[in-house]
Amino acid sequence: MNWTLILGCVVILLFLLHPWMNIKTFQKVIGITLFLEIFYIIGHYVMAWPFPTPIVMGQLFVVSGLGVALGVFFSKIWPLPPLEKGFERIIRTFLLVIPALGFGMGLQILLQGAFATQAIYLIFACAAWLGSGRFVREEKIRMVSNKEVKGCA
Repeated sequence: MNWTLILGCVVILLFLLHPWMNIKTFQKVIGITLFLEIFYIIGHYVMAWPFPTPIVMGQLFVVSGLGVALGVFFSKIWPLPPLEKGFERIIRTFLLVIPALGFGMGLQILLQGAFATQAIYLIFACAAWLGSGRFVREEKIRMVSNKEVKGCA
């Protein structure tokens, strides 16, 4: 049986049954997949890339779905800080994207073999990064003599 079909069923079941996945997360997967399909169709006409077959379009759905799911699971383990931009977000991104590139390379070999026509490993890592914004950490704010103190219990 084809790995694309098996993993496609796994992605659909994951998004239907898992409580962390909701309609907004599935819309993100559909949006990423639609963008990639349009990108590769335009690439066919402009750059003479191979035309994406229905199997390739299914592979794009599988890869973006699994990538967003990995990002959501990572986001649940280590939620985004609420407003601070800085070192924590950089480290968090590296700790997500570097292993996602490795998993993406494995998916690329599994789905397309030695002669790949799409950069599945990059798509997987980008989808994981886009999915990692699902959960945001809530910090408690306590009033102490008319001054706000963050992080105090």
